[in-house]
Amino acid sequence: MELLNLIPYSFIIGFLGLAFALILYFLVKKYPKGNEIMNEIAEAIHSGAMVFLRREYTYIFIFVILLFIILWKLFTIYTSLAFLTGASCSMLAGFIGLKASTRSAVRSTQGAILGGVPQALTVAFQGGAVMGISVAALGVIGIGIFYFFTKDPKIINGFAMGASSVALFARLGGGIYTKSADVGADLVGKVEAGIPEDDPRNPGVIADNVGDNVGDTAGMGADLFESYVGSVIASMAIGSTLSPALNYMSLPLLLIVLGLISSIIGIFSINILKNFNPQSALRNSTYISGLLFIGGAFFSIRAILGDLGVFWAVLSGMIAGVLIGLESEYFTSGPPIKTIARTAQTGSAPTIIIGLAIGFQSTILPLLTIAATIFISYKLSGLYGIALSAVGMLATIGIVMSTDSYGPIADNAGGIAEMSKAGSNVRKITDKLDALGNTTAAIGKGFAIGSAALTALALFSAYQKTVNLSVISLTHVETVIGLLIGALMPFIIASLTIRAVGSTADKMVLEIRRQFKEIKGLMEGKAKPDSDRCIDIVTRSALAKMILPGLLAVIVPLLVGFTIGAESLGGFLAGATSTGVLMGIFMANAGASWDNAKKWIEEGNLGGKGTEVHAASVIGDTVGDPLKDTAGPSMNILIKLMAVVSLVFAPLIM
Repeated sequence: MELLNLIPYSFIIGFLGLAFALILYFLVKKYPKGNEIMNEIAEAIHSGAMVFLRREYTYIFIFVILLFIILWKLFTIYTSLAFLTGASCSMLAGFIGLKASTRSAVRSTQGAILGGVPQALTVAFQGGAVMGISVAALGVIGIGIFYFFTKDPKIINGFAMGASSVALFARLGGGIYTKSADVGADLVGKVEAGIPEDDPRNPGVIADNVGDNVGDTAGMGADLFESYVGSVIASMAIGSTLSPALNYMSLPLLLIVLGLISSIIGIFSINILKNFNPQSALRNSTYISGLLFIGGAFFSIRAILGDLGVFWAVLSGMIAGVLIGLESEYFTSGPPIKTIARTAQTGSAPTIIIGLAIGFQSTILPLLTIAATIFISYKLSGLYGIALSAVGMLATIGIVMSTDSYGPIADNAGGIAEMSKAGSNVRKITDKLDALGNTTAAIGKGFAIGSAALTALALFSAYQKTVNLSVISLTHVETVIGLLIGALMPFIIASLTIRAVGSTADKMVLEIRRQFKEIKGLMEGKAKPDSDRCIDIVTRSALAKMILPGLLAVIVPLLVGFTIGAESLGGFLAGATSTGVLMGIFMANAGASWDNAKKWIEEGNLGGKGTEVHAASVIGDTVGDPLKDTAGPSMNILIKLMAVVSLVFAPLIM
């Protein structure tokens, strides 16, 4: 019982974790940052990223304040404060992560110059760890504070809704930005003009590097923060219906505290592992954190509940996370990418066809893994076990997010190396780390979508209990209507986001072509491109086009619930979860497979850069970009946001 009495003070550990992240940030800033040209490029990337984030957060803040007022009027000030806190923590995590990533990249480039792979890896990983630990710590702080003061799941649900709302807008805005800039820069620079990737003559290159940060760091951070707090709050909501309620509600909070501590130790381990193969170093640091967490979870669960069935449910979720990561790794960096690359020898159309087929195939094992986890955890500990399996999957988010955030830093390091003419040896080091970053990003997306399925099911169960639905029957026409509308939602959001990337990229292509044509001496390297113009175009368009998908995710479930009924909304959530999970896995893995197939060719295989094979692979990569970094990642946020909105408003729908 002494342990149980300490849990309400868990937010203190969260504040210590946040302090560790800030110390790590200042340690990263002490690394050498290279010559004047490198710093000029890095400053342009940092400035562009912060301009985008400031504008994006202005839009999001207006939405948050409006919803804050609505929740205050419909419920209580405490629910609306929880919502505002969840939104604020999500935005703060994105801000901290973006500052760290934009300051780390140039230092990682200089690390590659001075110390090769080990030093470049250390700097990039530590920069990513700032984001990883910030996400974990802010989750513990936010949930811990509301648990300390209220212990009311209805109020704490508001925190999850705030995190989810910001996450969807951040993921959509950042995703549209990054892929529009990437596609525009690649099509005109690499395909049309025949100049290398990240060539300083290309006006879209700075915007592309900014996009890596706003989409893959700030956007992904908000994404996994939302997954993380959603899984914990869903467990608390179900735990509050069990006896003793205090014990069952406290356990998820204790588990993420253990996960935060384990992640910090795992981050320290990279100093020992850095001299090994980079892929092994990142994977083993994750395993170290996982093993420490499992040990702590075993003793904690035995002390608080005395039910080891709950422990096995947590363990099943953690194993499922590892398996989904390995399954994603196989399809995004294993033999399938070589199959796509070889297909590029016959043109871009076969490259796209085979990439689509591999993307569809990649859904099979993760979905079976999720289904098996649901079955095992339910048999061991009922609906509470399913919710805790998602907590187990994401408890060590600090280290998972660190390996994920490392990717865009490595990508930017390569861009800075190319633009500053640091040399082919340096670029080879950064390309190696960048290719690994694509794999870690795919694994991170695997964790996010796997946990989304489990968390959405837990939130769905909590919603069902709140509205007193004993059964949701497919023989009722209202349920079937809800099911079909829910199944349609991921397709609508995917359509809107992919079209947004296409139309914004079109504007980028026209602008880059104009500059190549009108700025005298640009192609000869005697004049500078107008990068600010490209950044402004893609920023304005991305922010304008993120609004409709974000609003639909909040409004449509409420329309279904209030106009058709509570049972129809239950069917809606089931349909959205089913198609959203499958589409999320398919798009993330297909896009990453095309990307790494291109990188495998660029390593010198099948003729290397500048060949028709390479051009075909670039087209495949371009098609995959909005799938893997915009539409795909938005799926897991979408299904959880709609579920948590339904749960928060459930008392009014009954």
